[in-house]
Amino acid sequence: MISKVLNVFKAIKRKYYTFRVKRVSASCGNDLTVNAYSYITPKTSLGNNVNFNGMKIQGTANVIIGDNFHSGIECMIITDSHNYEGEAIPYDETVISKDVVIEDNVWLGNRVIVLPGVTIGEGAIIQAGSVVVNDIPKCAIAGGHPAKVFSSRDKVHYEKLKKEGKFH
Repeated sequence: MISKVLNVFKAIKRKYYTFRVKRVSASCGNDLTVNAYSYITPKTSLGNNVNFNGMKIQGTANVIIGDNFHSGIECMIITDSHNYEGEAIPYDETVISKDVVIEDNVWLGNRVIVLPGVTIGEGAIIQAGSVVVNDIPKCAIAGGHPAKVFSSRDKVHYEKLKKEGKFH
């Protein structure tokens, strides 16, 4: 009995979290799932089949997330940084904003941080705990601080699954 009540409570929370993200987003495709408290900005555009597990998007620039995106728990996307070359130390009041683009079929592991100006290419996988400071190419597997490409998907297999429409 208790497990049924807990499952109902989890489902209600998921619907509420999903509603909040849809309401705030600039645009949102079909099949958004938000499994844990997440917040985004009004300049966030979401594709189809986007899954958040505690995503936090902050800043004033655009964030574009493609189709079939999955995030681990407690991921962050940041679009703004401070101007440390300005008129004060450690930084001045200038905010430097840069768009972030995450292409289709990308998977971020738990606690990944994506910094301003980054593009993560189609089919890329980012290892848990990584900090993405530079662009990541299509089908790359990257990780670390800063995230570096250390492997890649089997592109033939990836394209076969994509063509067959086998998305999670």
